Amino acid sequence: MYSSSVADAPLIREPLHAPVAHLIRGGVVEGIHYGSVVVLDADGGVRFQLGDIEAAFYPRSALKPVQAVALVRAGLPLDGELLSLAAASHSGEERHLAGSRHILELAGLCEADLRNVRDLPFDPVVRDDWIRAGRLPSRLAQNCSGKHSAMLYVCKLNGWSLDDYLDPGHPLQQAIAEIVEDLTAQHIAQVTVDGCGAPLFSVSLHGLARAAARITTAAPGTPEARVADATREHAEMASGSGRDVAALMRAVPGLLTKDGFEGVQVAALPDGRSVAVKIADGADRARVPVTAAALARAGVDPAALTEFAGQPLLGGGRPVGRVRPVRALDPVIPSVTHSPV
Repeated sequence: MYSSSVADAPLIREPLHAPVAHLIRGGVVEGIHYGSVVVLDADGGVRFQLGDIEAAFYPRSALKPVQAVALVRAGLPLDGELLSLAAASHSGEERHLAGSRHILELAGLCEADLRNVRDLPFDPVVRDDWIRAGRLPSRLAQNCSGKHSAMLYVCKLNGWSLDDYLDPGHPLQQAIAEIVEDLTAQHIAQVTVDGCGAPLFSVSLHGLARAAARITTAAPGTPEARVADATREHAEMASGSGRDVAALMRAVPGLLTKDGFEGVQVAALPDGRSVAVKIADGADRARVPVTAAALARAGVDPAALTEFAGQPLLGGGRPVGRVRPVRALDPVIPSVTHSPV
């Protein structure tokens, strides 16, 4: 079972990534995506690994469920849609903006109190509509506004200062760092700044998978269980309409999953089986099929994962290939020399 002890920080080094996916066009390997994959059993043992699962890396937004647990432990009184939004990389739909605004109102605050960067909505369709309407980048539209609104709410409840809530030395960020180390069971290797302006903590891919499992196996009513329940029940609030992470949670009962920029994804089942993926070049086209293959390695029925096998590559408007996990990850994939697609 998972231990509560905290190990040394992972080493900061050039990760020893391995091929995790091939870009197949017309039966020829046109490109190779490198990365790392880890699959953990329910008892925390490593069932499968590929690449470098122990080097320090940045989980990016895949760490948001852990950050949300820290916020609940620090007093965040949200559940349901609003707690899911606190762990979200949202698409910038109106419901996401309204939810972030509601969290701020509960805290007696407003958009001007946010310190995340101004941005356009993440979803391309929503973004195009936003631009056509002549709307400018805003802090609420930025995909991390739910998390930032929840951070401010926790600061208000605890009597902590608001203007500097993103400073790594702030009591809020110190509390988050403590929970990151608790759930990953390892010390943080490095602290930097994420795209939204919040502190970003470097752990290992192994540690990220372990943290996700700790969240999904927690006792009912705990901060971990509250975050897992809210995210799974309101998957579109944690992401957006048409997003692959929401679709994956709908397809696999009980699955908690979160993506992050630069090709990161973590997922865990209620019994503690978990996976974590890092695509070295940050490509989403490899992230999705590699995550699906890792989940199949964890024991998820492959039939539930068929829509996540990767979009076909087109040539002249017709399918001529696709991105496929390497055979080391998905041994049922036929050899390239025997398949034109």
